[in-house]
Amino acid sequence: MTIQQPHPAGKSRSLASLVILLASLLALSACETTGLGGMSGSAEQRAERLARNGQHDDAAGAYIGLATDAAGSERDRLTLLAVEQWLDAGDVTRARRAMGGMQQPTSGSLLPIWSTNTAALSLYSGDADTAEQLLEPLSRQSLSLRDRLRVEALRADTQIQLQDPTRAVELMTQRETWLNSAREIEQNRNRLWQGLLFSNPQVLREAAQLATNEQTRAWLTLSSLATSTGQQGVGWRNGIARWREAHPDHPALAVIGAAEAFDQALLDYPRQVALILPLTGRSAAAGKAIQNGFLGAYFATANALDDRQSVRIYDVISEGGASAAYQTAVADGAEFVIGPLLKNSVMELANDILVPVPVLTLNYLPDDTLAPPGLYQFALAPEDEAASAAVRALGDGYTRAVALVPNNDWGRRVLKSFATEFEGLGGTLLDYRSYTPDKQDFSNEIENLMGLTGSVQRYQRMRANIGGSLQFDPRRRQDAEFIFLAAAAGPARLLKSQLKFHYSGDLPAYSTSSVNSLDGRSNSDLNGIMFADTPWLVDPQPWIRFLPQTYAEFWPEERRLARLHAMGYDAYNLIASLYASRGGEMVELDGATGELFLDQYGRIHRRLAWAQFQRGEAVALPGQEEAGGPIQDTSDDGMPIESDLADDAPWDNATQEM
Repeated sequence: MTIQQPHPAGKSRSLASLVILLASLLALSACETTGLGGMSGSAEQRAERLARNGQHDDAAGAYIGLATDAAGSERDRLTLLAVEQWLDAGDVTRARRAMGGMQQPTSGSLLPIWSTNTAALSLYSGDADTAEQLLEPLSRQSLSLRDRLRVEALRADTQIQLQDPTRAVELMTQRETWLNSAREIEQNRNRLWQGLLFSNPQVLREAAQLATNEQTRAWLTLSSLATSTGQQGVGWRNGIARWREAHPDHPALAVIGAAEAFDQALLDYPRQVALILPLTGRSAAAGKAIQNGFLGAYFATANALDDRQSVRIYDVISEGGASAAYQTAVADGAEFVIGPLLKNSVMELANDILVPVPVLTLNYLPDDTLAPPGLYQFALAPEDEAASAAVRALGDGYTRAVALVPNNDWGRRVLKSFATEFEGLGGTLLDYRSYTPDKQDFSNEIENLMGLTGSVQRYQRMRANIGGSLQFDPRRRQDAEFIFLAAAAGPARLLKSQLKFHYSGDLPAYSTSSVNSLDGRSNSDLNGIMFADTPWLVDPQPWIRFLPQTYAEFWPEERRLARLHAMGYDAYNLIASLYASRGGEMVELDGATGELFLDQYGRIHRRLAWAQFQRGEAVALPGQEEAGGPIQDTSDDGMPIESDLADDAPWDNATQEM
């Protein structure tokens, strides 16, 4: 048995892990960085230089190296400086470990450093109350400039977590008066802006209404607009244009890069939009979930538009079909149409009429159907998720795959998409097997896919030749590096456990969002499986992270339809992007369903977020540039089990013809 530590996949976009943005504290002079006497040789000067240059990990290593050769208070001082650098680098584990062995100083120059480090660790854990208790007494004491700057920045971070953005703006504005260089002032403003972006849009709006200082109110109004729109789309572009007219000299203009004039074409948008969905009949629940997501995005944007948009909603069923609903919407003055949802309705619309007004359908046409000009297509296509699995696995360093897919149309589609993407990028799909989803026993499929049948047959031949009993453990094929496991949650629970039973539990498993059923059940049986899904569900961007829970509270009956909320939200934001493109290239959208881009055939595709089941919960995975290596397939206790080796027979590397 080989013990492997689970990958540190806790790096998500959550407030607790991202609010400590310490870059603005690093441009201090060498005397301000240490300022405590003691060692001042070239080694420490190098550590200070690394810190000023933003090389936080290297600086921490230099400081902790010096600490190992020191003793007493000097060792404590250097250790505390190393902890500061680990915190600035976001390496909370090392920082916490180093702080764990230190006693709190009762007084003296080390106390402010110990207190700010402890406060930062509390903020990383989301414990703003403890951070405030540590920092407030320091704010009333006489401190060195170095310590004062760090205390005030962390106090502002604390107020962001305590949902008092007005106080955070005041603290950072005051902090700016103690800075000497343009670079330090720029960093201070950037830090404030990043903190405001992690605030609740409603909290920011309410704070702006109560603020008495004009510059503070402008910060709050602008950040409210940013957090409502994700700094993209027509709401952001029009809102920032109006904000800039009201605040032409505000320091935030440089922070957000809005000093230059906007392209007026990007400020244009359709004044009347139509939404055509199935709101009665068998698909009514799906239609209403999309409608709720769509209206959420509309109301988040409407206040930023100088000329309010209107939205008219049509029921495809009561209107007599997709074509009739579209024609009615156009006759009523629609300048852009969203829908229909069902594939047969999309085909009806594409086949029956020309498209005088642009339309964004919420499903794809068949691959062999050419869309008429002005018809765009957006779908939560499993093919995008399968392609994302191929890209993710290759990025993790795996080039040889096997696959298990259901023997239905969905399974064939995702297998084709996965194989096309994987092999197109240089990978090899060694073999695949199809299974019947409603079965309980997948032994035959797994044994055949993993080469266990051949291993057993070799054992039987050897036993017959020798004429006696032999100790035997089957050995799976050794050429496969991971498995693409396309399955709904029910079959996946069985497949995961049976793969482990058949000596294949150590293979990393990549899947699609279908494995994340949102049924409220424990997902412990799925531990280790990695899957692509909408950011809305597994790793929401700061500007939408409050929305999924809000939707779950207002529409609990739609909890399992959360992906459709995200789809509706994105559908609204796509209107402005497509309207501005005028049939050309669309600016990519950082959407609730993924990073959205338009292909040459008018289809919107998605780049997905990634998560892994750990201890029964879906945990957001870091981007591959942050992961530091392949994500490990982990069991409940983080101990993948490797199969025992039985023989050294070569395996057939030929890919099964698809």
